[in-house]
Amino acid sequence: ALHDRQRGFTCMAQAAAAGVAPPLHYADAGTGVAIMDFVAGRPLAEHPGGPVGVVRELAGLVIEVQTKTQFPTIGDYPDMIAAMLASLSGSGLFPPGALEPHAQGLARICAALHWDSASLVSSHNDPNPRNILFDGDRLWLIDWELAFRNDPLVDLAILTTDLAEAPDLEEALLEAALGQAPGRYLRARLQVMRLLVRLSYGCVVLEGFAGSTLDPDLQAFTPAGFRAAVADGLLRSGSPETAYAFGKMSLAAFVQGLAAPGFDEVLSMVKHG
Repeated sequence: ALHDRQRGFTCMAQAAAAGVAPPLHYADAGTGVAIMDFVAGRPLAEHPGGPVGVVRELAGLVIEVQTKTQFPTIGDYPDMIAAMLASLSGSGLFPPGALEPHAQGLARICAALHWDSASLVSSHNDPNPRNILFDGDRLWLIDWELAFRNDPLVDLAILTTDLAEAPDLEEALLEAALGQAPGRYLRARLQVMRLLVRLSYGCVVLEGFAGSTLDPDLQAFTPAGFRAAVADGLLRSGSPETAYAFGKMSLAAFVQGLAAPGFDEVLSMVKHG
């Protein structure tokens, strides 16, 4: 379902009509052909509002997607992640049992997280920097292959793993999206959603390496170490090696988040409100 081209084209067309994606002139899911305006991307660092301006504008795009489109529903996010994790566990990429801590952690989260299917909203589900274009005037979201209805915090959680990781940028993002500073419950739920996002990315990326040579362990970069390796040229952006390193980093970050001080209290707050 994550690779359903018809769904992706439908979401892309709705996003373009809402002014979030570049204008779309033709789209045929059957042939896989889409024609849209070309956006000559410029570095996000050139945004006149600086990093705070970038995250505030992105918050506005997330809200536009949520309020002006009606994406399809393909299932509950935690269940989808569980299925992907089970598939990755059986792929032979890692030793038997290597992903058991991830499965146990996901079960803990699912036991605490109240998932309300009626509250789901249209979500891009992958607003990473490679899917954000700045044309010198405004931002656009592109690449809608993973779009579907999801929890309202998922896109915001993804943004806080990279572009708005710093506390001041996270605060600016959340206040712009929510209209006010979030309370303790929303902050706790965002922290949990961020871990689900990490696990989801790890599974999505690494499923493409199923059938590869057995990897004996899950040693990986930290998120900061991964970004530094890309910036220093140790990992080449867009290469299979970088994708693999990102996938393992995402799996490791999920387990590290489970072990973070105070996470039990976060789960309790999410469970009991």
